[in-house]
Amino acid sequence: MNVIRTSIPDVLILEPKVFGDERGWFYESHNRKTFRQDTGLDVEFVQDNHSRSLKNVLRGLHYQVHQPQGKLVRVTQGEIWDVAVDIRRSSPSFGKWVAFALSADSKQMAWIPPGFAHGFLVVSDATEVQYKTTDYYAPEHERTLLWNDPALAIPWPLAGEPVMTDKDRRGTPLSAVETFE
Repeated sequence: MNVIRTSIPDVLILEPKVFGDERGWFYESHNRKTFRQDTGLDVEFVQDNHSRSLKNVLRGLHYQVHQPQGKLVRVTQGEIWDVAVDIRRSSPSFGKWVAFALSADSKQMAWIPPGFAHGFLVVSDATEVQYKTTDYYAPEHERTLLWNDPALAIPWPLAGEPVMTDKDRRGTPLSAVETFE
């Protein structure tokens, strides 16, 4: 696996080794030993999630307090523009964000560590996203960082108004969110 550090070094892009021949292709989407060896991180994933969304759906920016989740994100159909925002007050990159494309074609994955708000915009006609988490979903601890907070100035590549839930549309600005130390 090839590990690419983003401008926020804790957020990683992972390129698996893909083996292809006349039948198609094969790759390991996760191997704990390889993940630990190549990233230096020893994490245990406890839950797998799978979503399907149509073009211009924006999900996020989500995080959990008290039960923060690290996420290993991959796209199995289509393409997204993925965003991670550092909300760890003690971090030198607090309040900064990183964004990148993830697609089924590239087979790249992203490691989003605990302490980050995470979201994505669907840029293809339809997309399926699968991600592993390091802690269980706890709706009572879920929070939403405002996706279009001027303090973040994230240039979402929108095609018109995004399709979102009311909860996501009414997220909390960075200046008022519950953060991590």
